[in-house]
Amino acid sequence: MDSSSTTRRQVTRQKLYEAAVTLIAEKGFSATTVDEIAERAGVAKGTVYYNFKSKTELFEELLRHGVGLLTQSLRSAADSTDARGGTRVEALDAMIRAGLVFIDRYPAFTQLYVAELWRTNRAWQSTLLVLRQEAVAVVEEVLREGVAGGELSEEIDIQLTAAALVGMVLVAALDWQAFQPERTIDDVHSALSLLLRGRVGGR
Repeated sequence: MDSSSTTRRQVTRQKLYEAAVTLIAEKGFSATTVDEIAERAGVAKGTVYYNFKSKTELFEELLRHGVGLLTQSLRSAADSTDARGGTRVEALDAMIRAGLVFIDRYPAFTQLYVAELWRTNRAWQSTLLVLRQEAVAVVEEVLREGVAGGELSEEIDIQLTAAALVGMVLVAALDWQAFQPERTIDDVHSALSLLLRGRVGGR
């Protein structure tokens, strides 16, 4: 496959991802049809099946694509902080902002991702758990570096703390978008940054 064909296929897949995530967020997976996905994406129904064997495969690949983008944004935030000589806490803070930016850009995907995390009867459940761990692992790595460097307490539970930080960003961002849309991303980031730095107690 030449580069132009590859690019065209990537563009088509992106259209299908965007159509699918919006429709499934609106109607649910079972109620969304391949015909509707194709129509929303502006392509023929056959194009969907050319790129994906089934609606289930399309959704599974959508999850891989979306969580992959989130993981990449978290890693880039950590790497950028490291490159400028920042601390591990600063890296975590940068990752919080990167997560908020991602969620602000892809709200429908985030809603879908969080909802699917709580379901246990899906064909893609094992894939979703692996993808979740990939995202959390990026945060775990920064926490381990912070502990090893003496910046963070050795008493922290790295796995649980990493999961809690990722969960905090996801839930806070969805609450922001649903119930406090008048707030800016800077407002939300500032509030979560205070939590990260342990300053909620008023010290």
